[in-house]
Amino acid sequence: MTKLPVVSFARMERLLLHLGFQVVRQKSNHVFYRHRDGRTTTLPKHPGRDLAWPLVREILREIDLSPEQFQKELES
Repeated sequence: MTKLPVVSFARMERLLLHLGFQVVRQKSNHVFYRHRDGRTTTLPKHPGRDLAWPLVREILREIDLSPEQFQKELES
């Protein structure tokens, strides 16, 4: 099993936008994203805080991306 890195909001947002997700709306510090095929996810945008690996794992489940694919996308 691949250990997931702790990533920043900006890095995860860049990845989501690269994968074809679009910002739908924002409520307080949470940004909602939707893909054309119906997948959705939410990212917390808390200043000065990174996304911990349990949250990253949950986001990957929601967007149907394996940890290995995630690592590959981060490296590119």
